[in-house]
Amino acid sequence: MKDITKLIRRFVGILLLSMILVIVLNIIILAVISANQISNIRPYTTARETAEALQKTEKGYVLSSDMADRLSQENAWAIYIDNDTLEVKWHTENLPDTVPLQYTISDIAGLTRGYIDGYPTYAGEAENGLVVVGYPKDRFWKHMAPSWDYNFIKNAPYTVLIVLGVNVFLIFLIYMIANSKLLKSVKPITNGIQALPSGEPVYVKEKGLLSGLAAKINQTSDILQRQKRNLQRKETARANWISGVSHDIRTPLSMVMGYAGQIEDNESLPESERKKAQIIRQQSIKMKNLINDLNLASKLEYNMQPIDPKPVNLVAVARQSVVDFINLGMEEKYPIEWNTDEALSACVIKGDKELLRRAIGNLITNAQAHNPDGCTISVCARKSGTEYKIIIEDNGIGVTDEKLEKLRTTPHYMMSDSGTAEPRHGLGLLIVGQIVSAHKGTVSFDHGKQGGFAVTMAFPIMS
Repeated sequence: MKDITKLIRRFVGILLLSMILVIVLNIIILAVISANQISNIRPYTTARETAEALQKTEKGYVLSSDMADRLSQENAWAIYIDNDTLEVKWHTENLPDTVPLQYTISDIAGLTRGYIDGYPTYAGEAENGLVVVGYPKDRFWKHMAPSWDYNFIKNAPYTVLIVLGVNVFLIFLIYMIANSKLLKSVKPITNGIQALPSGEPVYVKEKGLLSGLAAKINQTSDILQRQKRNLQRKETARANWISGVSHDIRTPLSMVMGYAGQIEDNESLPESERKKAQIIRQQSIKMKNLINDLNLASKLEYNMQPIDPKPVNLVAVARQSVVDFINLGMEEKYPIEWNTDEALSACVIKGDKELLRRAIGNLITNAQAHNPDGCTISVCARKSGTEYKIIIEDNGIGVTDEKLEKLRTTPHYMMSDSGTAEPRHGLGLLIVGQIVSAHKGTVSFDHGKQGGFAVTMAFPIMS
């Protein structure tokens, strides 16, 4: 909403600035045009210069040729009125016939501020007389009563300031009204758009100028809600299917494991047959573990696995996981090393002990599965800054940079790029990531210090 308000203010500001610039530009253009026109039309100056150019000689009054040419170019005429007789003693040849040659004092007073027979006239003081220059009737308009009150002139600056202040107030008032109405119209739209990513139903009243946009937002919200419901149904069906299949397989799989165990223990059978039964039982155990992993991954993905957060000592959990694997009788080619500093006796976080043991166990199993020729597995707990870390590392065959990048970007990929015979990092690492994420932690993958594969689980320290 702040971005929309900023956009509207910028738009209105640009509009107001544009209006002011246009007004100023018009004033400048008007001033330039007026100056160009007035510079070529100086009637009062022309009258004064005509009076100065008029010379008295023995033969009468004579006007200089330059001044006569100027009057002719402007289609103007001129007369000289004597002070003593108030008669016209000289005039130009183009003097209109209707212009009188005898004047009274009132006539002179009128022509100096107005017209003679409709001709705009301008007077210039000459020696012992008055020179009057007249122009065509359609050339000038004269204001007959140029009178200004002194108080008005004295208060003109204050008047200008008041007018400017009123104009600024009106502009601001118009801006506020327009802005408030626009915001009132835009606000529901922006609120609706911002609410769409939340996944909640959105409804915007379809009225006003933006009713079409409001309708589109409502349609988008309906589509998203339908997609959300369909996705939830699919996820529920998927979770139920996984749970059902897991449940249905357990019983026949338990029977297979039981019968295979009986055959394996039957000493009356040939060794080769007992070996086959052993393989069947071991592979059945792997299938059982895989089903359990798949079911757990599904529950964690859909938040169906209850997590009981209690204070848990990561050091104790990791140590117990190592002991459990040793007690299971691991092959000698998979020795486990406990490389935790003895001074670090407790790394307490809030979490689910069994899930954390499951994550550590999966990583140890993962190291065994991907190193068929054997490797040394190192388990380490340490404190690093604001985090507790559990590091499981091996010195086995490791992973390529390409696979390491794939693990970092999609750590639960299920398909191998080079055929089904190649070991794959699948559900085991997926479950590890889900368990650590449920504990507000992070998982990182890297090359081991001895060339193998290393996984680090980091958990935030309780504040």
